[in-house]
Amino acid sequence: MRRYIWVTLAFTLLAVPAGYAYVHWAKSGPGAGLYSREWKPEALHAYWDPDRFYQSPQILQGEFKGEECIVCHSAVTPGIVNDWRASRHADPGQGKQTVYCSACHGSNHQALHMPTPKVCAQCHENRVAQFMDEKRYGFPSHALAMERAVDAKHFADKPKAEVAACLQCHSVATKCDSCHTRHRFSAAEARRPESCVTCHSGPPHPDDDSYFASAHGKKYLAEAARQDWSKPLAKGNYAVPTCAYCHMHEGRHQVADKTIWKFGLLEVNPNTSGNEVRRAAWVKVCSDCHEAGWSAQQLKGLDSERKQAWVKLYRAEHLLKDLRGDNLLHPGPRERPPYPMDAMEKFLPRARIGYYDGQASAFYNTSPIERDYFEMWYFANLGAYKSAAHGDAAAVGHWHAAMDQSLANMEARAKALRAQGEAEKKSLGRRADPGRLWLDGEYTMHNREHN
Repeated sequence: MRRYIWVTLAFTLLAVPAGYAYVHWAKSGPGAGLYSREWKPEALHAYWDPDRFYQSPQILQGEFKGEECIVCHSAVTPGIVNDWRASRHADPGQGKQTVYCSACHGSNHQALHMPTPKVCAQCHENRVAQFMDEKRYGFPSHALAMERAVDAKHFADKPKAEVAACLQCHSVATKCDSCHTRHRFSAAEARRPESCVTCHSGPPHPDDDSYFASAHGKKYLAEAARQDWSKPLAKGNYAVPTCAYCHMHEGRHQVADKTIWKFGLLEVNPNTSGNEVRRAAWVKVCSDCHEAGWSAQQLKGLDSERKQAWVKLYRAEHLLKDLRGDNLLHPGPRERPPYPMDAMEKFLPRARIGYYDGQASAFYNTSPIERDYFEMWYFANLGAYKSAAHGDAAAVGHWHAAMDQSLANMEARAKALRAQGEAEKKSLGRRADPGRLWLDGEYTMHNREHN
């Protein structure tokens, strides 16, 4: 017994540092993230992840004061200078010093840098600290968005044209100008929903559709022009709540701290002590305009919608698991071309089913019925959640009808697959071998040659 204990202990003592060493090695390539050795940055990565990839232009030598930057760039990039002149940086007031270009970019023209959160923290320490604090809540969060992208296998697997657009939004983790656009860095601009829906739109996260179709969104569209957006996000300052008012209450740069249902991605117990704290925080925000009791009832309505959604999703998952167990998925895991980064799939191919694996259906080869599940979970399910969370009751019904239709389609497809399996077993005594039907093709060959 002692021998086994010592062997286990020795293995652990060797495995842990070896694991850390491997991760360090994996992240030391020309790219970024766990697969940095498998890809190289394009020119635009310098602006999406400037701390890692930005290199100062070498067209001019010397060190310059801020005033000198303005003189030169008034001729070279007048639009940028005009934006800066209209910013608080140019006119901070109350006896504060002007924040010139050199404060954010440096004064040495051969060693310029971009204003990343580290740079912004020199003056906005509390806001950046609140933003970085999101990391303790895990995914999804703004602070971990870039890590989420580059640490995914499909980021290195897929053609660059397919994943480049991801970083347009995921770069919110590595630069503040995703919300406070350069060079005005206007807080008033960032307080408006349009700043958020630049990224929070589209099938996976239809925040824009659900918000603008809600009573809040309609009131915003009617009254936005009369609102003074220079006011802080505090009680009594706004006639209608916006994304920032609710999710960044009183200006806190933290949007991951009040997630009751993990943004609709996970089934959770809504009555845990942690969720009770978050519910109280939401009721407090809503109580700026509504009665506390009414606000609490709205959260219970959201709970009801989530419970209905997960009943449907679990039915779909069980359907797929039964098919997988009976080897009835077409094409099966062994009949699909593995991606370059999927070394384990070459030896232990498996069907991706459920939350943790099912989302991979957006990026990897799957059978049609698995893709049906993914679209049900990632599109219709999240559409229903966002609609319920933002108060768009009509869309809740629409998305749940879509989930019902998806489930009905999956059940019909599963019935056909079982009938096909029975016919194959009766005629061949086994599942039919499709050969290389799904293993080759124009897209697959392109992927092999160019990734």
